[in-house]
Amino acid sequence: MRFPGGTCAAVALAVTALLAASAGPAAGKDRWTDYERPATHSVTTDSDVPLKMRDGVVLRADVIRPREPGRYPTLVVQTPYNKGGVVNIALGGQFDYFVQRGYAVVNVDVRGTGSSGGTWDSFGPKEQADGPEVVEWAAKQPWSTGKIGLYGPSYMGLNQFFTAAQRPKHLRAMFPVIPMADAYRDITLSGGDINASFIPLWMGLVAAGGLTPPASALSGDPADLALGLQALASHAGGLVTFDANLIGNAAVGGQAAYDGPTWDTRSPIEVADRIRVPAFVVGGHHDLFQRGEPLLYERLKQHVPAHLLMGPWTHVAAASGTGLPADGVPAINTIALRWFDHYLRGKDTKPDRMPAVTQYVLGEDKWRTQRDWPDPRLTPEPMYLGAGKSLSPEKPGAGLHPQSFTQQPLSGICTQSTSQWTAGLLDAIPCTHDNRSNEAGEATYTTEPMKKPLELSGPILANLWVTTTASDAVLTVRVTDVAPGGKSTELTDGWLAGSFRAVDRKRSRYVDGTLMQPWHPFTEASEQPLKPGVPTRLPVEIFPTRASIQPGHRLRVSVGPSDFPHQLPPLPQLLNGLGGTVKVLTDPAHPSAVELPGLEPCKATPCKTLPMPRLVR
Repeated sequence: MRFPGGTCAAVALAVTALLAASAGPAAGKDRWTDYERPATHSVTTDSDVPLKMRDGVVLRADVIRPREPGRYPTLVVQTPYNKGGVVNIALGGQFDYFVQRGYAVVNVDVRGTGSSGGTWDSFGPKEQADGPEVVEWAAKQPWSTGKIGLYGPSYMGLNQFFTAAQRPKHLRAMFPVIPMADAYRDITLSGGDINASFIPLWMGLVAAGGLTPPASALSGDPADLALGLQALASHAGGLVTFDANLIGNAAVGGQAAYDGPTWDTRSPIEVADRIRVPAFVVGGHHDLFQRGEPLLYERLKQHVPAHLLMGPWTHVAAASGTGLPADGVPAINTIALRWFDHYLRGKDTKPDRMPAVTQYVLGEDKWRTQRDWPDPRLTPEPMYLGAGKSLSPEKPGAGLHPQSFTQQPLSGICTQSTSQWTAGLLDAIPCTHDNRSNEAGEATYTTEPMKKPLELSGPILANLWVTTTASDAVLTVRVTDVAPGGKSTELTDGWLAGSFRAVDRKRSRYVDGTLMQPWHPFTEASEQPLKPGVPTRLPVEIFPTRASIQPGHRLRVSVGPSDFPHQLPPLPQLLNGLGGTVKVLTDPAHPSAVELPGLEPCKATPCKTLPMPRLVR
């Protein structure tokens, strides 16, 4: 294992710093500077303003704007959570900050939700087509300058991509907070298993917003009441059609359990290349969309000015940027203000001088900036699973006995994953902050205590050789930081059903010839049942992280049978693996290992550029 440090490393880092200092436009991008403006406006709201779409469906928006007469740059927010509801407010629906600084905000319920008419189908073609119409409607209003930005977290973050990809004339910039990239791999069926914790929770939130009577229906006007009841009936029909049919189909192993057009249509990564407005992406290391946020930045930066900020957050905490400002990194609101002031107001706020990438370093517990994502210094560092539950850079010797576990779907409750995949709602459960109790039912492999910090930045691959007594094996691989007292803090994890082990090389990430981020097709045609007792290599994608294992701490990799309540296998997959004994092989013929994203000083001029996964079909 090569650790950062030493004379050569210091020289290389000094050379890199000199190059950065003389690089013209790149100079000064390694640190944040303050930016803020005082509040100068009072706030007024026009509720349930109607926006008629091309097919006659009427969307309803709250227009929040300065009370003072004038024309203002405008932010568009598209929400499924009922624009005036508690969930929408918790996810960032308090827009007074921007209005008080001279912006109008159009906060619109997407079709089939809240006060809007139509039928909801979650990012379907009709909803996507509404986005540009809302932008152009906002641009033409007498209180708007015609310069429009897109803003908002979660659902309101990822639908920005579908709107921007259609290039509405008056759109100038976007600021997606915690957006999804790949609907299948990021969230719904990561590793080929159904997300059984967040997806039902999310659909319940949308249902609650969609089945709340529109405010206009309570005006006392019989016509308004009739329209409100009609909207409620339409919303209920959409929830049954989309929610029950799609997830129910996946649960029994139908077509929805496989990647394909349904998920492609709802994946922002599929349209990111079409975007031509500047984009600032905010994400979280424990967010629901941890995997996809860096990938979106990676695609956007090829075509437009783009920046990435990754915090230590779960989903709800990330929506507001809990803990910022810190270590010189401003609060998310002030970053967004600087962004929009430049692109919508024409102020020279120098967004090109903001660091390209800012990440919170888990373990070091500090914010750091870097020149790009993945970090140009990324160097694959193999660590082998070995005897005595060891994890080391040495390849395994002969005579090692494999660890084993029984395939069952209820492991994982006492892990950080439970907090992550309930959007942080179960973060208060003590055992989600220490994986030790769960590790008792897993195969674990741990390094010796670190003598120097071990820096990790990027995706991780677990190349595991296994046998099973069944015809499938569902693996969960966790990477944890083990403190001197024994506490095992989960940094990141990954999952894979063995029958989905096929890898598409053209869409996978290789670094210096080493596979670091496999792209599994997850199609029915790519399925390969395991043969009982036959050693099989499973390349497990572990979601990216940024961490520093401090001196005295140890790095642990654990391999287990499931990640409940996060994931449950579709019924056929569950039956194919249930009760099987899985062995993790660690002998010379079957060297199970993890490829860590180590950081080596950049010795080349310029630094190497890593190949991007080719995700567009």
